[in-house]
Amino acid sequence: MEGWDPNTKSTLTQIPLLTTKAGPRDGAAWTQRLKEEYKALIAYTQMNKSNDNDWFRISASNPEGTRWTGKCWYVYNLLKYEFDLQFDIPITYPATAPELELPQLDGKTQKMYRGGKICLTVHFKPLWAKNCPKFGIAHALCLGLAPWLAAEIPVLVDSGMVKHKDDAASSTES
Repeated sequence: MEGWDPNTKSTLTQIPLLTTKAGPRDGAAWTQRLKEEYKALIAYTQMNKSNDNDWFRISASNPEGTRWTGKCWYVYNLLKYEFDLQFDIPITYPATAPELELPQLDGKTQKMYRGGKICLTVHFKPLWAKNCPKFGIAHALCLGLAPWLAAEIPVLVDSGMVKHKDDAASSTES
């Protein structure tokens, strides 16, 4: 955590680390891992709400806990930009981090792969590998998606690639 800003350090230290090294094929151990994932997500969400920094909602969209969907948002120039968020848990999880997808932004930035998967390879993947199996979904959101949104959304808005929902509605009415 050397070289990180104090806010990131503080946030990260408050997200519980996970202990169970299990993936979707590991039966009861995967169920235990999912419980730890939910605990970490709940802690991270509560911390964000108490700091008036609520910026996502996700939940498992299948009983196995291998497909997750939800929403994330970023406030820029006092306007809230909201996006669908989805990802699958890889079979090799937790050794492999999930690939976070924002389908609405597919093709709008070079820092994204086909299907709206955000680019996390250079900065986040080595960090994930170093901290496996202690990191989970909450850590991927905190250290992967949050900085990506902070770096990319202002550029996409300023370049006109992303429009606020109110702007898009008024332009279709005219």
